[in-house]
Amino acid sequence: MTLKIIFLKEFGKAFVPKKFAPDLRKYLLKAGLNEVPYKFFGLLFYISAIITTLIFVIFIYPYLKKFPLFQVYAYSFLGWFAVQMFFAALFILLVYFYLDLRIYFRTKKMEEQLPDFLQVLSSNLKGGMTFERALWAAVKPRFNVLGSEMAKASKKVMTGYEVSKALIELADKYDSLMLRRTVDLMISELESGGNVAELIDRIVDNLKDTKALKDEMSASAIAYVIFISVIVVLISPLLFALSFHLLVLITNFMGKIAFATQRASALPFALSKVNVNPEDFRLFSILAIFVISLFSSLIVSIVEKGDMKGGLKYIPIYVFGSIGFYFLFMKLLSAMFSGIL
Repeated sequence: MTLKIIFLKEFGKAFVPKKFAPDLRKYLLKAGLNEVPYKFFGLLFYISAIITTLIFVIFIYPYLKKFPLFQVYAYSFLGWFAVQMFFAALFILLVYFYLDLRIYFRTKKMEEQLPDFLQVLSSNLKGGMTFERALWAAVKPRFNVLGSEMAKASKKVMTGYEVSKALIELADKYDSLMLRRTVDLMISELESGGNVAELIDRIVDNLKDTKALKDEMSASAIAYVIFISVIVVLISPLLFALSFHLLVLITNFMGKIAFATQRASALPFALSKVNVNPEDFRLFSILAIFVISLFSSLIVSIVEKGDMKGGLKYIPIYVFGSIGFYFLFMKLLSAMFSGIL
């Protein structure tokens, strides 16, 4: 009996149901991936299995050894299954998050390139080309994302596909209201036999005006962005660091008073020591700063870009910046309070 070696690709295919394969391929095409990465899926399964094995051997199995043999088998199966499913779901969510962001940035890139592409298309139409040939001639290397998608649509048209159908499929492929409206207007003008070049020129002017308005709105919101940034990155870490040192100071002071009242038995009252651990407050401060900076970066993204996905680059800046300033202020305040403490 020979041992069959299961390769990464075969293992990845085994965990993707066949009925979901077409939808998965369409979703990956939106992200610019022409093939389903079955090898990568298989590699993720092996990684999750290795992590599950380490967790089970180090943490779970030593705890189960005190149970009877049957319960050890039952709990081992349940524990292994739960940990494996947890990491499988975690990897699936991370992959989905990455692909969703990739689709989003591809869509934004297409919207940025759309006015320039339409200008080239309009120039080709004014030069006497048919719409099909003008569409193919407008595909340039500088339109990397939009150009590749328009090239696919043009190839469909060259092989007998209807122009309107090819453009509608392109517009439905991405969640872009700008692209969908532009395609609908061009299809309507083509079917009515109107002047498509003139329509495209008006669309380009409209898109440029819209972009200018968005840039103006973003510039007007810069004051709010600066205000939130200063509060999150500087003021919040400073207040938490100051609160930590004040807590240490008050704890030491109350401890000394409690010790003095215990020795002076004639006093009609007694003060107990403050049971607050400053290290717990330090941990709470770091977690609070992390949460505040994370959500503040998303708020800044919404204010400046209009959505959360466009400002994910702010997350590491806010998180690491605020935590870094927190440790810096902790050092500076420690030096200032060293004589008092």
